[in-house]
Amino acid sequence: MTSLWWTIALAQASQQPSAIVQLMPMVLIFLVFYVIWFLPLRKKQKALDEMVDKLSKGDKVITNGGFYGKVIKVDGEIVVLELADNVRVRVAKRAIGGLDGSQADNGS
Repeated sequence: MTSLWWTIALAQASQQPSAIVQLMPMVLIFLVFYVIWFLPLRKKQKALDEMVDKLSKGDKVITNGGFYGKVIKVDGEIVVLELADNVRVRVAKRAIGGLDGSQADNGS
């Protein structure tokens, strides 16, 4: 009788995969998602942060709102942009989306 019970217990145990085996596909999906999505996003954000920290007078930039302007002054976390003749606005550094594409193409 004990032998029969032991055989039934082993048969049931062999049919159910362990918790580690059940979680392995989820872990693999998370790792792939992290490598494909978060690593490039982090790299892009780091490059943008470095570019914003190096802003100087005369740089042509585009804001996250879509305004193109020329940096007139950088004062801490505030940047003064000239959008047109005699049109100046103050924006937060974090509102700068990148350098103006035409400036990057010219190599200036």
